[in-house]
Amino acid sequence: MLDRDGFRPNVGIILLNQRNQVFWGKRIRTHSWQFPQGGIDRGETPEQAMYRELHEEIGLQPEHVSVVARTRDWLRYEVPDRYIRRDARGHYKGQKQIWFLLQLMGYDWNLNLRATDHPEFDAWRWNDYWVPLDAVVEFKRGVYEMALTELARFVPRQEPRNRYLRSGHRQRDAEDGASPQGQEAV
Repeated sequence: MLDRDGFRPNVGIILLNQRNQVFWGKRIRTHSWQFPQGGIDRGETPEQAMYRELHEEIGLQPEHVSVVARTRDWLRYEVPDRYIRRDARGHYKGQKQIWFLLQLMGYDWNLNLRATDHPEFDAWRWNDYWVPLDAVVEFKRGVYEMALTELARFVPRQEPRNRYLRSGHRQRDAEDGASPQGQEAV
């Protein structure tokens, strides 16, 4: 299903874990990494397609995630001719995507790359939100950057965590007149 300009409607998924890292999948039998994405079937809404693709590509169910935000408009990228099947050249230009930002409410063990008979990914990892775009196939980089930029303001703020259990005590001790080593302050 193509629009009149030759773009296939599609959804992209940015999945956050509890540390605001994003799911990054390695395309099966390649060295390229990407976010889950897939086409919108005739009669499907973008949200319905997102939930279907979420299950097909990484095995998650709707109860495993919470929708945080989505892009306002379609984001488009053109696919170079060398990646287009010969019979589609001339009328297929690329993809137009609605991107969803999701929060994982389940656990890592809920992820299943073999949920269907046609897996898309053969490995996955959590990555910083601003993924290294040089790992993305070149013609998708602009859309990734636009989606990440538009959705960044919806990423939940993290409470700063004290990495050193005792550092809070040191500050309180210093306020009481004792140095961190337990000696009196001069």
